[in-house]
Formats: sequence, C-alpha cells, structure tokens
Amino acid sequence: MKCRVCGQEASIGLRAYNTALCADDFIFFLEKRVSATIRKYHLIETGDTPIVAVSGGKDSLSVWHILNRLGYPADGIYVDLGIGDYSRTSLAKITQMAEKLQRKVYTLHVRDIFERGIDEVARAIRRVPCSACGMIKRYVMNKVCIDRDYNVLVTGHNLDDEAAALLGNLLYWKDEYLWKKSPSLESRDGHLSKKVKPLFLCSEREMAAYAVLSGIDYIYEECPFSVDAKSLEYKGILNNLEESSPGTKLQFIKGYLKRMKVGKKNDEEERDMAYCDTCGYPCYGDKCNMCRLLERFHIEKGMDFDEYDGSSLDSTRPMVT
Repeated sequence: MKCRVCGQEASIGLRAYNTALCADDFIFFLEKRVSATIRKYHLIETGDTPIVAVSGGKDSLSVWHILNRLGYPADGIYVDLGIGDYSRTSLAKITQMAEKLQRKVYTLHVRDIFERGIDEVARAIRRVPCSACGMIKRYVMNKVCIDRDYNVLVTGHNLDDEAAALLGNLLYWKDEYLWKKSPSLESRDGHLSKKVKPLFLCSEREMAAYAVLSGIDYIYEECPFSVDAKSLEYKGILNNLEESSPGTKLQFIKGYLKRMKVGKKNDEEERDMAYCDTCGYPCYGDKCNMCRLLERFHIEKGMDFDEYDGSSLDSTRPMVT
C-alpha cells in the first residue's frame, strides 16, 4: 500500500477517505483537519488564552501537542482522581508532555481535598464514579479558567466519543443534551468558560495513529471505572457499522451538524438560571453540586493546585478558593 501523496510506503489506510498515507503526510493531514475545524467553527480566536483538559490519554495529550504546533500556546489542567497506579502513570505522562511543550500544567489532587479517591467519594454521595468524576472535573476546570484568565477550555473529545454520545441521546430522546453535541459551547455571563472540541471530526483510530507516529507517550489503559460505561456499547455498535460501511461515523456527525443550529438554546437553558450563594457557580438552586459535596464532607478550605511550569514544580501551590 502506497502513500497517496508521495508514493512512499503508507503507514495508515483511511477507509473513510478512501486513501492511504505515510507517517509524515498523515500527521500533516490530521493537523490540517484540526486547524480547519478550529477556523470553521471559530473555536479559538486571536487573543484567546486556551487551556487543555488533559488526562494522560492519547486524545488529550495529542490535542495539547497539536495546538502548540499550530501556534495556539496552551497550558494544561489535570484532575488527579486518586485511582492508584492509573492516576500516577497518567500524571507522569502529562508532566512529560508539559516538559516537551514547555507549557504549564495545573494539577488538583482529589485526595488532598476529600482524603479519599473518587470511588470512595462516589460511594459516599451515592453516585457512580463517572458521575462524581464529571461533576468535580467540570467545576474545577471551569474554576481554573475563570480565576486564571483562560477563556477557552479545550477537551480531547474525538469523533467516536461524540458519535457514541449522540447515538445514546437519540436512542432515549434526551432532547436537553442534543444541543451539546457541537464543537463549541459558548461562555455564559463570565461564570462559565467557553468549551471547545478541536478533535470533533477526528476518529479514535486516527488519534491513536497520530500519537504513535508523533512519538507521544500516553497511558494505554482505560480508566478502571469506565469498563461498564454505556458509551462503550454504543461505540461497539458504531464500529460494526463503520467496518461494513466506512465513513458512517463521520457522516453521522456531519449530518447532525447540518441539521442542528450550533448554539441553539434548549429547555435547560430556558430554565431560570441561578448562581451558587457560596461560590457563584451557575446552578438551578441556591447552591451548586460542588459546594454541596464539600459541605457533605465538612470541607471549608479552598482547592490547592500543583503548578508545574514544564521544568520545575512550584511548591507554593497557588490557592483557588
């Protein structure tokens, strides 16, 4: 199999595009697609200060790497969930990338706040770990953006993630979530940061190939608590369709974008939005879920972050209150 561009030996075949590319041409191809997505959907504009939500996996480390290569200087933020070796290995991969990019990364350790890992936190509030994890991450990452003057939060959600989530929402007609399946969620009233997904049109397989061919060292294991996630079933269904009809996932997402008005208000947005009496975070009552969680554990202190600047660990641990 030869590269469609240069004629050299191909490194990857892209059935969805009916082509094959060598390592260099594939890296150029994928970075160009990410750049085009950023421009088309106005994900990052001149003067923006982006920060990437990193997990140590291929997608988040790759998008962090790509943004800096494309000329979008971006720092990182990591929430250490306290999942034993998995979290320690993830953090090691992240600090390694921070050194490579010479960018700053903020790290919040869940055990420093709650004196227990995410699984114990979840049991105490009668949630599954993924639910508790999502709630804490959304709050913490938005808090860093607001307090540290980052106006764009970048996530590594890829085509497979978005297609699986969209399929699940359609199967159960979760209308209130459908609008969120767009490459960008705009900021709100200075309380919620803009959230963007530059890998929206890049498949999981393509991102794995990009990471390997670019020499990005990432954690291969999935989060131990994601084993029974419903989204994995949806991904399996879509992968089977993709195998028999290449390009299905891409057309599914592109078709959705054509039919949904980006930024469309939904029922959730039309509800009366309030702000937490304690921290000011948007919520639908007098107190947000994060403040309720801190109260549940009788925690009154702020959140301490490790701030790693790519070459040395700052021992001052800046306070985010």
